[in-house]
Amino acid sequence: MIVPCDQNGINLALQKVRNGGVIVFPTDTVYGVGCDPFNKDAINRIYDLKGRDRTKYLPVLGYSKKIISEIAQFDQLSEKIADKFWPGPLTLVLKVKDRKIAESLNLKEKIAVRVPSHPCMLSLLKECKIMVGTSANHSGMTSLYDSKEVIKQFTGYDLLLDGGIISGKGESTIVEVIGTEFKVLRNGKIKSEDILS
Repeated sequence: MIVPCDQNGINLALQKVRNGGVIVFPTDTVYGVGCDPFNKDAINRIYDLKGRDRTKYLPVLGYSKKIISEIAQFDQLSEKIADKFWPGPLTLVLKVKDRKIAESLNLKEKIAVRVPSHPCMLSLLKECKIMVGTSANHSGMTSLYDSKEVIKQFTGYDLLLDGGIISGKGESTIVEVIGTEFKVLRNGKIKSEDILS
């Protein structure tokens, strides 16, 4: 099912997620694929669709820092970074504090989290609060920025929220805070010097 990024499309996407479905959606970086982070069957489907190694954890997108703080633990520095760059293309690796989500996503101690700045995705997250959100592509392949490419190259999901072409191309920067310092685990749209400053 392909639906536009309007209120009706968002309601249909929300219904799918709540019923254990897997959906594809636009973000401020790339097209993502996601599901309810507490639904193990849906999570397993995402691993299968992507051909992703199950030892690689899936990140979670949230509507706000406040909502993410219910599942992950912020310290002073990670809080500062989140305040500066969220919503936006920066993923933080934090200590997971919600045991249920740790179990369903098979996490050990840490969780990767982000608040995206795409209006369509934020409208969806406003309703469902948090969602698994990883790139909608086969593992090892390039990320997709155009819904037409998603339709051609990526199949097996229940619904596509069609946001057309994503203009601000590029992956999110992944950062982990260790003590009083931060480590960039993946370079992306935000440069380490921007975070330092």
